[in-house]
Amino acid sequence: MKSFFFISILLSIFTANLFAQGMQVKYQDVSQAKMQEQNKEIASMAAKELSKNLPQKIDQFTTLQSIQNKDTTLLYTFLINDPKKSDEAIRKQDHSRMKKVVVDGICKTSKRFLQAGINISYTYLSAKSKKELFKFDVTKEKCNYPVPR
Repeated sequence: MKSFFFISILLSIFTANLFAQGMQVKYQDVSQAKMQEQNKEIASMAAKELSKNLPQKIDQFTTLQSIQNKDTTLLYTFLINDPKKSDEAIRKQDHSRMKKVVVDGICKTSKRFLQAGINISYTYLSAKSKKELFKFDVTKEKCNYPVPR
């Protein structure tokens, strides 16, 4: 799982730097609708770029299967394949632990995206049954960022 978090952090840093640095927007000069359209375009570009080398094995149990966007949300889909655990055991044993680590990691590495209104969703599916094991939706509100002065 350590590899998973390392790669997730690298993907987020790469994405944030690649797409957010050059997008200097003066919020007072841009309508909400225009900002929403820009965010959709940024999310679409990020998803296309990050998907080029997928699927990618994260660790012995986890594979990053796809990255897509839906409007202003980046949708990451992972497959978990643990032959020793049932889907129910994975849900019960891994959900709480992973939620904290995944949400904290996204908040730290994707701050620019989140503060700009681009949300991130991680969905984990069973490689055996293809059923959803858990999902973590992250918005800037979940990250408790300090309010700018």
